[in-house]
Amino acid sequence: MILKNTDNDLFQVIQKELKRQQSHIELIASENFVSKAVLEADGSVLTNKYAEGYPGKRYYGGCQFVDEAENLAIDRIKKLFNVEYANVQPHSGSTANMGAYRAIIEAGDKVMGMALDQGGHLTHGHPLSFSGIDYNFYPYFVNKETELIDYDELEKQALEIKPKLIVAGASAYPRIIDFKRFKEICDKVGALFMVDMAHIAGLVAAKLHPNPCEYADIITSTTHKTLRGPRGGIILTNNEEIAKKVNRVIFPGIQGGPLMHIIAAKAAAFNEALTDEFVKYQQQVVKNAKVFSDKFLDLGYHVVSGGTDNHLLLLDVLSKAKITGKKAEKLLDKANITCNKNTIPYDTKKPFVTSGIRLGTPAMTTRGFKEEDFEEVALLVDMILSNPENELIFTEVKNRVKVLTDKYPLTY
Repeated sequence: MILKNTDNDLFQVIQKELKRQQSHIELIASENFVSKAVLEADGSVLTNKYAEGYPGKRYYGGCQFVDEAENLAIDRIKKLFNVEYANVQPHSGSTANMGAYRAIIEAGDKVMGMALDQGGHLTHGHPLSFSGIDYNFYPYFVNKETELIDYDELEKQALEIKPKLIVAGASAYPRIIDFKRFKEICDKVGALFMVDMAHIAGLVAAKLHPNPCEYADIITSTTHKTLRGPRGGIILTNNEEIAKKVNRVIFPGIQGGPLMHIIAAKAAAFNEALTDEFVKYQQQVVKNAKVFSDKFLDLGYHVVSGGTDNHLLLLDVLSKAKITGKKAEKLLDKANITCNKNTIPYDTKKPFVTSGIRLGTPAMTTRGFKEEDFEEVALLVDMILSNPENELIFTEVKNRVKVLTDKYPLTY
């Protein structure tokens, strides 16, 4: 407890955040709880080492051991996703996407990516993101009736636009993505194919979702979320020339010294992801999401696309509870249930207001939640949203939340 003695103000902030994590039901689909091993590597002495360059080709001396750490991370992620080449230095998923774009296309090129309000990501062409500034993005959409990616319409659109690149992947899409069909469309229009698998990487690793590495020219991901590692990014490919370009773009193109403590933590997480226990964990994540979704359907909610195939679901709160996603997020937080407001396809509300919330199962599955626990959480969410002014209900829900968080403690 050195920090407590040297900087008690900061120590208390960290303690408050720990208590918040321990006492809240975490439903944000992009968050998870790392293992103590990953946390140990993350806070290790490797943070002291500057290591510009790559293993065996550094610009500083004394890198022999951080080289070993980075090589472990590279070897493990290649094995995990069955790829030939990997760059584990990107500081984030956004940086990984920037590196991928710069490696394979030029500024101003036409690119197709999923519309943000349909489930896409800021780095898939939002006008305020570098992606929308540097490249000429055209959004594709889900079908209004099914709320699923309309591959026929996507193909028709691609034939008209003739993009240099098509990007698959999303931050709020609850269904299996057909990478094979995407690849066929790309080949038909002469486009390169990129997949951002940030949200589903853990499911892919556990073979619960098709592996985009079998089809895409380049693949990016975060290392947190379902992969349950430290916050960071990776870029994967089976193309040697693309791999060389990626390495040059990441360093010295857009980054300087890599975060060696984070890379070590990535290696620790990848090692965990290669185990049978990790596969069982991911299987439970999917089971929990299915039950969670089904319970909301039973309660009369509109669940986008009618359910989920992965770790998340989108809940339309406006149509049933008559409140916005923004208000729902605040109400649930008051009851120690954490989620995020989220647009639903063809939303009539603004992105900072929204008609929906996004709910995910990875974090609480890490803590031990099973199907019956998520059924209980669905009931608690409904109690809050259906009784937004009832303080007695809030008290009851908070007490029931405490029973669950005490049953599955977060111990760091």
